[in-house]
Amino acid sequence: MATYLVIGSSSGIGASLSNYLLQNGHHVIGISRTNKNSLLNHFAFDVTSNEVFPIIDGAIDGLVYCPGSIVLKPFRALKEPDFLHDFNINLVSAIKTIQAYLPNLQLSESPSIVLFSTVAVQTGMPFHASVAAAKGAVEGVTRSLAAEFAPKIRVNCIAPSLTDTPLASRLLDSETKLAGAKDRHPLKKIASADEIAQMAAFLISPAAGFMTGQIIKMDGGISSVKS
Repeated sequence: MATYLVIGSSSGIGASLSNYLLQNGHHVIGISRTNKNSLLNHFAFDVTSNEVFPIIDGAIDGLVYCPGSIVLKPFRALKEPDFLHDFNINLVSAIKTIQAYLPNLQLSESPSIVLFSTVAVQTGMPFHASVAAAKGAVEGVTRSLAAEFAPKIRVNCIAPSLTDTPLASRLLDSETKLAGAKDRHPLKKIASADEIAQMAAFLISPAAGFMTGQIIKMDGGISSVKS
């Protein structure tokens, strides 16, 4: 049994990941503003705040940072607060989380970190300037930390396309929007939270023990296949 820390454990990919890890017999610590899973060892905490992070005793075998944002606006409509918001939740808070729990990760025999980017970083998409800038920084941090923390701590990143989560609900809240989103992908579907969560579970597991510094595209082929 391993001990995993899931940031953003109450919703979307974080909730799916927490459930998957629990079902497979692991000890899961969740950090989120609210909690919907009584099986979690949960801390109610907003990682974007300036408060002191909850103290966790003992080793953490894997840390997965799930919080993110989807601010889609024309570039001319983006203001400085939009960029600062995206950088705070996607990059700065992830960095603060890793710094807070790095001592716990170092206590593990085979620790791992998983972060999240977006397909819009490596595939230019209109109206994504703010979130792509923030997530591009996340990809840079992923590779930098993978180099710095090797060989002790593995660091990888998942870059999904649009995923069926509460965060993306306003982009999928009609049959027309859903059908259009599916049609843009060569696989003619969008990802489920469970599919992305299982990739995260793989990356923090011993099965991915020879992987670090990788940006894993889970995007239905949209970044590399022309349908």
